Amino acid sequence: MTLPKKHIHVNAFNMNCVGHIHHGLWTHPRDRSTEYHTLKYWTDLARTLEKGLFDGMFLADVVGYYDVYQQGVDLTLREGIQLPVNNPWLLVSAMAAVTEHLGFGLTASVAAHHPYTFARDVSTLDQLSNGRIGWNIVTGYVDSGARGLGQDGLDAHDSRYDRADDFLQLAYKLWEGSWEDGALLADKQRRIHALPEKVHAVHHDGPFYRSHAIHMSAPSPQRTPLLFQAGTSARGLQFAGQHAEGVFIGARDPQAARESSRRLRQAAVDAGRQAQDVKVYAGVAVVTGATEAEAQEKYADYLAHASSEGGLAHFAASTGVDFSRYDLDEPISFGGSNAIQSAAAAAQKQGWTTRRKLLEQFTLGSRYNTIVGDPGQVADALTNWIDEGEIDGFNLTRIVVPETWEDFARYIVPELQDRGRYRTAYEGGTLRQQLFGRGDRLAAHHPAAQWRQQGVIEARPVNV
Repeated sequence: MTLPKKHIHVNAFNMNCVGHIHHGLWTHPRDRSTEYHTLKYWTDLARTLEKGLFDGMFLADVVGYYDVYQQGVDLTLREGIQLPVNNPWLLVSAMAAVTEHLGFGLTASVAAHHPYTFARDVSTLDQLSNGRIGWNIVTGYVDSGARGLGQDGLDAHDSRYDRADDFLQLAYKLWEGSWEDGALLADKQRRIHALPEKVHAVHHDGPFYRSHAIHMSAPSPQRTPLLFQAGTSARGLQFAGQHAEGVFIGARDPQAARESSRRLRQAAVDAGRQAQDVKVYAGVAVVTGATEAEAQEKYADYLAHASSEGGLAHFAASTGVDFSRYDLDEPISFGGSNAIQSAAAAAQKQGWTTRRKLLEQFTLGSRYNTIVGDPGQVADALTNWIDEGEIDGFNLTRIVVPETWEDFARYIVPELQDRGRYRTAYEGGTLRQQLFGRGDRLAAHHPAAQWRQQGVIEARPVNV
């Protein structure tokens, strides 16, 4: 029996700032990213992505700034390396208003929020977007953000995940259990807006958070937003297995992607879930045109504007290592990082052990895999990643805005559609329904489901 071809999921990977991944490209004459502080910039992008049948816009964020490289922010400010950076959550209402199907994956750090008020923010946006909200759960990785929040520095790596576990336990209780199905009537004739007997206070006394209150928002279409996560350290893998529905991985090739995707799916099974409960996304950059020659010419043009040192400064913050202290060919000591452990581990595994070797990876201002070619060549590469890498889709980085995503929609989407590997129309429904086709709510075997319809909810120990 021939199995149906797997559709490729694609998110536009973006950030509410000038320089996101491919540093220096904001200087390109066709790039519009300096307009990031205007609503028209975002509504135009949302329309472009929906026209290209993208799953969604995945918006990264960081609380803090990059001050590891050269022990300061001078280069970060000159190159616009994710600084200044604005709040991504405030963009969604405008983009949702001009689209019908496009999803929004939004990053928020548990360190910068309290679950009680954050749960209301999410419910509000999920209601306004008719169920198109996803949350990319992060725990923070830069000391500057911790200092800005009044701490001396980041908590220990694994402790940050312990906090995230507790955060989610409380959020799940609010989203899934505080309001029963059918609690909201809005019955004008009987003057009953909500049934008090169907609305319950949450009682939570966890290791990091306490809350004894009713969820302030009525249930949204998804209740719990679609849950994304990106950490693949040992502790991050455990966390993803318990909670994540979508996981963003970094992989140098399809073989490495396959190793990561299998570990992630096994982690889900180990947590009592199913392997198919997790969609795996790899980051990728695409440069294309009508012909290979056109794509290569465009790529050369982009390279002329890229900042490899900007990419190195960004990577320094990810690993917690100031690479500027090393001579070009001096071996780098990564040591025990309290930042993104998987980033340092990947650099060592791939032999990026000197500043020269690192700079060679950042020719386009980042270390992301870049596919350059005509529509057929790009489609071949993407399907190979999906099939050989056993992943589900991609976070497509922006190089020149909006050209990167316009080119993908113009050249690559039709090629993938002809091969039966990309949707020809939106399926409709919430973001979770569009990705999994199993309804609006979290699967019954997800840990959040235990809090449904349980009346007054008592605290339980957090699994850490």
